[in-house]
Amino acid sequence: MSYRDALQTALAAEHAAVWVLGYLGAQTSASAEPTLYGLLQEAYSVHRDRRDLLEALVRDDGGDPVAAAPAYDVTDVDAAADPVRAVRSRALRLERDCGAAYGFVVANAPGERRGAALEALLDSALRELAFGGSPRRYPGR
Repeated sequence: MSYRDALQTALAAEHAAVWVLGYLGAQTSASAEPTLYGLLQEAYSVHRDRRDLLEALVRDDGGDPVAAAPAYDVTDVDAAADPVRAVRSRALRLERDCGAAYGFVVANAPGERRGAALEALLDSALRELAFGGSPRRYPGR
């Protein structure tokens, strides 16, 4: 996988994260679940900024950024008997997907660009914990 391919993979994951986190935030009550709502708002902001940065990096590398899909699957949240648990579970999966995508960027980035990708990967790992995930090892650790 080339560096640009890795950037595009991470960008696709960020497009999904921004769309789905916006949806999850709309499904969460700021008054009934303030902690979860705050986590979703913070994650949305971080992922939106990362998406914008990745688009710029792809352009800087001479590519055309991959476009976002018109919509993403959230049927697991819509059909859930326990909406709060479903929101946490879906947010957790998003962070895992983003972390995996940043793993590709770390593995394929030139040395001077690797630090930012590693920081994003670690941030996604910490967000996994905030959304109820368990610590796990990344390959090579």
